[in-house]
Amino acid sequence: MTSRFTELVVDCHDPERLAAFWCEVLNFKVIDRSEGKVEIGSWMPTIEDVRGRQMPPTLVFIQVPEDKTVKNRLHLDVSPIDGSTEDEVTRLLGLGATKTDVGQGLDRNWAVMADPEGNEFDVLRTLAPQT
Repeated sequence: MTSRFTELVVDCHDPERLAAFWCEVLNFKVIDRSEGKVEIGSWMPTIEDVRGRQMPPTLVFIQVPEDKTVKNRLHLDVSPIDGSTEDEVTRLLGLGATKTDVGQGLDRNWAVMADPEGNEFDVLRTLAPQT
């Protein structure tokens, strides 16, 4: 018997806004929505695909009434694929992210940021081809 990692769920106040932000960050599409919930992903999950092999998980944003109060115990890491880490940080700031400090210190080759609802994530080294 085996399970698959199929979804990562994020509690939030405004699922539509957060889903739109992460769609822009990751080039994902909305694949499902209902009252208080939006699911985004890079593919449309089917039972056959999920059973056949491990596929990338989707992100599900669920509306909750409470605020985020402490540093995330789990966070996303993203790596730019067609530009520098610094260029990606600038792009994400333009989308509504903010830089944040979780005690990472200076002299790091990654950036710690927060999405529009304060959920921390890291921008790692670029995966863009070096020219």
